[in-house]
Amino acid sequence: MMNQTFIVTTEHRRSTGVANAVRKEQTIGICHGEAGVGKTVSARRYANWDDLKPFINEWSPRSDEDGKHYALANRSRTVFYTPEVLCRPKDLMDEIRRSQTRIGGCIDEHLRQHDTTTPRSMNGISKLVELLIIDEAERLTPTALEILRDNHERIHLAMIRIGMPGIDQRFPRYPQLYSRLGYSHRYRALGRKELLFVLDRHRKRPGRNLDPDDFTDAQAIAAIERITRGNFRLLERLFPQITRILKINQLETIADDVIEAAASILVIGN
Repeated sequence: MMNQTFIVTTEHRRSTGVANAVRKEQTIGICHGEAGVGKTVSARRYANWDDLKPFINEWSPRSDEDGKHYALANRSRTVFYTPEVLCRPKDLMDEIRRSQTRIGGCIDEHLRQHDTTTPRSMNGISKLVELLIIDEAERLTPTALEILRDNHERIHLAMIRIGMPGIDQRFPRYPQLYSRLGYSHRYRALGRKELLFVLDRHRKRPGRNLDPDDFTDAQAIAAIERITRGNFRLLERLFPQITRILKINQLETIADDVIEAAASILVIGN
């Protein structure tokens, strides 16, 4: 996933808008949608987490090349976190605070390069982080939810919880948390026009253009649409198999039977 070119979709733009609003208003938001539609990829992109996580985890002696990471941290001012299954609330908060401190340190380094104001305390550095995104939010226990709500109240840290459909129905059971919910964003699968756009980006990999006005291509597009139902993750898994089948059989045309053969290799839920 990290090595693939990121494709900016309508849903990514919408989720970015929600994240910006949650940050600005220092509130709590939720993002929910079916598995594979792109929620996690989009959130990690917003937080620049594929670049920043390895950087802060390594935490080794720095070099002159580190400025780009400091700039990325300053741009997003976000921590992305995925709790483990059955994660203890204390461990959860310790890991989040560690990431806050390290991302805050990166932001501070960036600011120092452009501002010579009074050095910040460690507490002040951690407060430079403005948004916490929690993926797989269904894993959070009631105790963890209450601790996070209390943390939000104390330091005004904006939060977004990402989960499967139905997670938005869970929060009304926690009135104190629900009353602070500012945004709820449903992350949808790709529509037909956007699916065609993504297919057009993918066509360069097999080396063959898919033209909706060509009968054979139209059949292939219909097969892809039927099999993936606009699921971004499934689409990303399908195309490497299409490329593989074309190469093995020395084919150039992405026909519907090629799509079906590629799909038969994957595990696809109903």
